[in-house]
Amino acid sequence: MVVDNGLTYCMLYGINQEGKEMDSILKLLTEIRPDSNFAESDNFIEDYLLDSFDIMELTALLENIYDIRIDIFDIVPENYKNISSIISLVRRQGGK
Repeated sequence: MVVDNGLTYCMLYGINQEGKEMDSILKLLTEIRPDSNFAESDNFIEDYLLDSFDIMELTALLENIYDIRIDIFDIVPENYKNISSIISLVRRQGGK
């Protein structure tokens, strides 16, 4: 499914200011890789759940949804290894 703006994506996935970040990130990951079980993994990179193309797609989605810009130097595997690290990345970039 292609969504052309972050607002539509936010409405579809229930991303809001109050929280539910883990569920929201999990839904985004599942959209990118529907056959992967992200909830059971502590490291998406080591478990081969995300590759470099997936990381770039996720980065674009996060930027669009949270209205942030992720610095090129922050697009490293450590920041995408699990849901907590992705949430931390978004927060460091000013996303809520």
